[in-house]
Amino acid sequence: MPFEVTNYLLIDIDNEFSRAFAGHYFNSAKRDAPSTLVIAGANTRQLVKMMFDELIKDYCYCDFENEISVSELASYLHEHHDIKGVLFNQTDYLLADEKQRFIYNSLHEKRFLVTQDESGFAFSPVKDEGFSNHLSCHTDIADTSVDIIELTELLNKQ
Repeated sequence: MPFEVTNYLLIDIDNEFSRAFAGHYFNSAKRDAPSTLVIAGANTRQLVKMMFDELIKDYCYCDFENEISVSELASYLHEHHDIKGVLFNQTDYLLADEKQRFIYNSLHEKRFLVTQDESGFAFSPVKDEGFSNHLSCHTDIADTSVDIIELTELLNKQ
C-alpha cells in the first residue's frame, strides 16, 4: 500500500525536490482530487508558483532558523489545517545542525524522511525524539485563538 500524503506539511528547503514530490503525488492531470499538501519554506515565489500549478493546497512562509517564524507557522497550521504529519527531504534533514533538528522535531509528532530514486519516493519515520512545544502544529499550545478569546474576556471585565 503506497504512503498516503493527504494533509501533510512538506518542509521546502530544496525547491526542485519539493516540486518533483508535489508533482508526483498531486499532478492535476493524473488526479481527480485536488492537492491536500501544505508546504512551508522561505522561497515564497516558488511556493506561489506551485500553488498556481495546483500542486499544493496552501503555502506558508517560514524562516526555519527563526523560532518566532516557526511558532507563527505552528499557530497558522493549527488554526487552518489538520496536519497529519511533516515530511522532510532526507538530505536536508541530515544536513541540519542540532538546533535546526530540534525545530524540525518539534513541528509534529509524526515526521517522515523522504528520498527520491528512479522508481519514485520512499518514506521512513524520523528516528529522533519528537518534542511537543510552542513550535508544534498538532497541539493546543499553538492555538492562539484561545489566547485572544481569554484576553478579550479579561478586557471586557475591566
